[in-house]
Amino acid sequence: MSISYSACAPYEILIEQERRYCMYAYFNFADANGKTQHRRFTEQHTLLTAYTIDEVIPCLEQVQVYTEQGYYAAGYLSYEAAGAFDPSYVTAEGSKLPLLQFGIYKTFSKEQPESIGEAPIKLNWQPAISKTTYNQAIQTIKEEIAAGNTYQTNYTMRLRTAFAGDSAALFRQMQRAQRADYTAYLSWEDTAILSASPELFFRWDGERIITKPMKGTIKRGLTYTQDLEQRETLAASVKDRAENVMIVDLLRNDISRVAKLGSVHVPALYTIEKYPTVYQMTSTVEAETVPGTTITDIMRALFPCGSITGAPKASTMKVISTLEPEPREVYCGAIGYIETGGEAVFNVPIRTAIVDKAEKQATYSVGGGITWDSTAGGEYEEAIAKSSVLQEQLPDFELLETLAYSSGVFLLEDRHIRRLLQSADYFSIPVKEAAVRKLLYQHQIEHPEQSHRIRLLADQSGQLELFYSEMPALIKNIQYFALAATPIDRKNRYYYHKTTFRKVYEDYKIRKSDVFDTLLWNEAGELTEFTIGNLVIEQDDKLLTPPVTSGLLPGTLREELLEKGTIQEAVLTKADLQTSSRIWLINSVRGWVEMEPVH
Repeated sequence: MSISYSACAPYEILIEQERRYCMYAYFNFADANGKTQHRRFTEQHTLLTAYTIDEVIPCLEQVQVYTEQGYYAAGYLSYEAAGAFDPSYVTAEGSKLPLLQFGIYKTFSKEQPESIGEAPIKLNWQPAISKTTYNQAIQTIKEEIAAGNTYQTNYTMRLRTAFAGDSAALFRQMQRAQRADYTAYLSWEDTAILSASPELFFRWDGERIITKPMKGTIKRGLTYTQDLEQRETLAASVKDRAENVMIVDLLRNDISRVAKLGSVHVPALYTIEKYPTVYQMTSTVEAETVPGTTITDIMRALFPCGSITGAPKASTMKVISTLEPEPREVYCGAIGYIETGGEAVFNVPIRTAIVDKAEKQATYSVGGGITWDSTAGGEYEEAIAKSSVLQEQLPDFELLETLAYSSGVFLLEDRHIRRLLQSADYFSIPVKEAAVRKLLYQHQIEHPEQSHRIRLLADQSGQLELFYSEMPALIKNIQYFALAATPIDRKNRYYYHKTTFRKVYEDYKIRKSDVFDTLLWNEAGELTEFTIGNLVIEQDDKLLTPPVTSGLLPGTLREELLEKGTIQEAVLTKADLQTSSRIWLINSVRGWVEMEPVH
């Protein structure tokens, strides 16, 4: 066990410094009521580090002593520390990181760190193994299942990229993309740990312990309707329910080692939780711990979490050690803090990157539970979905609705409100319908006779604002459009929701004096929409508009016309522009604007 005494000053907010024996520790963990709390531990007293299995438990016991003396402890245990709690827990060798590291601190700040490094970081993450190797591992696991050595195995792979940038900025980007309840940033010497984990390992207040194993993942849909379908698919998945209940049973058994007789129960099973890129299936296991239980007892009973091993734990970990060529390190271990008096909260470090500052390299691991019903292709897709937190660039934006208002009437009011509420639900923005209608009604009272163009905005907190301007004059003469030079990416969710994030349109606009607007098209060559309205063409006496699946905003006027049967959906290509007799740009403010291609 290494005990490193230091009088070093605390780090500046999210600014790394090369100060030996100092560990910067920032947490944004949800409390017992689900509200995230910022904790930046300060005034470090010492740093406890375990490099060998024999040092792990003495270090944990020393952590307990310090917290009983009024200090706070914050840090991590690597997955490879498991052997300290049970010799039958076999793990890979060769870990570069300490098996355990906890800073001992005198206090903490609840202030949220300053926002730095806002520029998006784009990295070239590459799998450390081939897809063939991945497929072979899945087949081997199925053979182990057939042999009775495992029922479910959590198999993981590594992604790597060169990285010499600001690890704090990358953490902030991951944190924004995941918006998880258990995020943490640890940094010392030449290492940084960036955890955007949504999974609670355990919360223990000295008497009551809660765990929330997470097993079952599906990627989010692009549209509101597609997203609901994805959620229902996960909720009804027999495979994911089977995986989840296996881990619940394992956790119930683990917790019973430190629980009062008869106190272990499952208050929630198969709960679906929403995150920016995926849906997750979770369950909750609770118990009352026996008097005299220590943090070492808790770790001995639970570590590592069954959701990231599989079941049975010991034999499955042996299978994992033969299939995964490298140690997991802090990934699938535990990151958390212990308060004065012993209350402890730890996450399961999934969605977690490790930055090696000296080697200028970052590693991120992904995995999933493999059962007899698993397919290599399906599991690989799920793993890639879990890595989307690395690529997702979540911009600052507000939801937006633009309405036409005249003499006390909002055109297509209900459609606009419904679209706003659906997007609010999609992005988990707390917008209330009553508040929206109240704001619109107030405008009607104050401006009963006027005509206005209304901009209704909802920010990330659900705060509403209404702005108005003169209603634009109707355009009666033909306007001209140009085709975008390059295709859009129809997998970008921001084409399906009306927001202030206009970059998805502005990047494609043709800016010429004779061009009224730009017509967009996707990577399949399908026409999608104009940058300020939907597309309608007349062809063979039919009025046609592209389907939403081509990659476009479901405009309110478009929806009204579809419902009335005035227009109908059809996949359109550039060739259809040549055979169409007329072309229009439509939206609820401007109505129908006839268009022709610019010459």
